[in-house]
Amino acid sequence: MKRTLRTTLLTTGALIAAVCVPATAAPAAADARVDLRVLVVSDGGPATDAIAAELDAAGTPYTEIDLTRADRPVIDPGFLADTVDGRARAKFQAVVLPDDNPFPANSPEMAALAAYERTYDIPQVDAYTYARPEAGLQYPVYGGYSGSVDGVRAQVTDAGRSGPFGYLEGVVPFEDNSPSVGESYAYLSTPMAGADFTPYVEAAIPGTAKRGSLVGEYRHDGRRELVVTFVYNRYQQQFRLLARGIVAWMTGGVHLGASRNYFAVHVDDVFAADDRWNSTLNCTPGDVDCTDPNATPDPIRMTAADVDHAVAWQRERGFTLDLAYNGAGSVDHREDNDGADALADRFVAERDEFRWVNHTYTHAFLGCRQDTTVVPWRCATHADGSVDWVSRDDISDEIADNRVWGEVAGLPVDDGELVTGEHSGLRVLPQQTSDNPHLALALADNGIEWLASDNSRESGGRTVGPATTVPRHPMNVFYNAGRAAEQVDEYNWIYTSRAQGGSGICEDNPDTTTCLPAPLDLATGYTDHIVPLERQIALGHVLANDPKPHFIHQSNLAEDRIAYPVLDGVLAGYATLFAENTPVVNLRMRDIGTELQRRAAWRSAVQAGQVTAYRIGTTLTVEGPDGVAIPATMPEGTTRAGSAFAESYAGDRSGWTTAADAPLTLTLPASAAPSTAPDTAGPVPAGEPAPDTRVPEGVAEPLSPGAGS
Repeated sequence: MKRTLRTTLLTTGALIAAVCVPATAAPAAADARVDLRVLVVSDGGPATDAIAAELDAAGTPYTEIDLTRADRPVIDPGFLADTVDGRARAKFQAVVLPDDNPFPANSPEMAALAAYERTYDIPQVDAYTYARPEAGLQYPVYGGYSGSVDGVRAQVTDAGRSGPFGYLEGVVPFEDNSPSVGESYAYLSTPMAGADFTPYVEAAIPGTAKRGSLVGEYRHDGRRELVVTFVYNRYQQQFRLLARGIVAWMTGGVHLGASRNYFAVHVDDVFAADDRWNSTLNCTPGDVDCTDPNATPDPIRMTAADVDHAVAWQRERGFTLDLAYNGAGSVDHREDNDGADALADRFVAERDEFRWVNHTYTHAFLGCRQDTTVVPWRCATHADGSVDWVSRDDISDEIADNRVWGEVAGLPVDDGELVTGEHSGLRVLPQQTSDNPHLALALADNGIEWLASDNSRESGGRTVGPATTVPRHPMNVFYNAGRAAEQVDEYNWIYTSRAQGGSGICEDNPDTTTCLPAPLDLATGYTDHIVPLERQIALGHVLANDPKPHFIHQSNLAEDRIAYPVLDGVLAGYATLFAENTPVVNLRMRDIGTELQRRAAWRSAVQAGQVTAYRIGTTLTVEGPDGVAIPATMPEGTTRAGSAFAESYAGDRSGWTTAADAPLTLTLPASAAPSTAPDTAGPVPAGEPAPDTRVPEGVAEPLSPGAGS
């Protein structure tokens, strides 16, 4: 969808009316007020869209202009700068362009931007541009390269690591998901002789011993440009790795918004048993949709040895799992085994090694009462046609009984967190189009503040009575598989066509599911196909500043322990990409919910025009409404009232803070001060328009089918 002038995600309301003055008449940058907002000039391509998405996710304000719209505003000196209270104001702290010059020849708009950038020391990002002298680089035909960079392992240079990309370990792998699809295209070239050009990310130029720049800084004519010569979309790993550094470079590390690399994993059904997939019946005996009279449930349940493995794995990885438990699973097991339950005994002995979440006592379905006489099931109804809902008392008993069982066992449970079985009680389409009306009342009865939901059904959080939902990403490691061959068999059933022996589900739902070209090998399909794909999807969430937890099931930690290769792939892969100053952030559900809630409040405040932020020299001021936390990222050395600001992460200081009854005032280190040299040079030509660049079709975000509950 094409967009005209848009202040996206974070606007500070209408700009203060003032007399506009030409940017070239402004005083030096050190004396001016610079608003903390980015100008994104888009041509509708994937590169500028990706940068805008990064700003969205972090909570950084920006205004977007769509060059394809005839009714867009004109970029002139008055659009870029004015005066406020007698002080010159630069309305944007950085400029993002589709390339180094997307305007026609002799464009007054490009001239205005160039003059604005020189006057106020405003950096410019060329989101994807051709390697050419106007961008500080040789043409690729002179010993460079133009073409695919699929599978290339680029490298952050020493300058990049000591500069904006210091959070990376060094290698930047480019995706190569399909040998038949061109996924990445780049221009690799070396700096022009005499150009003040510093490569930050390079790759080998094929057929030569030289390396060409993919990302570099070009200083010229009193301006600074970040020159990016490869195309990307918002989902590709190479962009996700570099996005933080692009924003850090354009803002000098001073901007509203904050981001982390989050990863949390919930393990559902602990103490209970999960029914096993039947490869002959192609269903799961014990489930409501497996109605074969000869179907006999075959339970999968962890052992004490599996607990020991989980404990050792966590200690080695420095990572904590969240265990969603069902107390009745242990009670039933003891009744069937003369009071013995080695699994529960071992878990209780190691209880402090994990985080624990109430998953209801019996894992009962808490929505409508299910009529399983038909497939798929439907909601049972009363004689008058109204829905027969599970009662408030029944829901409350499931929550309270499990809490009490956990307390008796000594589990360190947060009573405000809840995961219902199958996320039930919440609406489930198509059968149950609304929440169980008794759910909110039962949550209030039990003091529930955070309620898990399925991100594949509802990607946004919402309130349910006193609780706020926390969407969880399902991992495509099935709840009914304890062995790799079972996982592959069910995967083949779902993701192959009827002609190849599958269910045809993928054929019936082409918008959300892609059919495999052929069934996976039962012996190798899990390791060779499923694990790499699930690792890629989960790591993509980690790199996207997405705090939502992932969820698997206790069956996946039993028998073949099939979850660990996926989790190891995420954590080990992450460790090879990021420096020690950028660790994975592993939060429990309450803290994840708080993060999402803060983001929602911040979004509402800024969209209502209640937030103003600017810097003058080394003093930064942010005004916001009482009670709304402010996300901000600042350089190391930034202080608030003499104390270090926020937390250190990825080489900067960042986090949430409140302004209380007065504006938030931060003092930046002297190294973050803008240039103090006045602009005395005359006008500089903006250069010839950039040539058209080849933009191959972007790669779609991988699908993450639900994994059940």
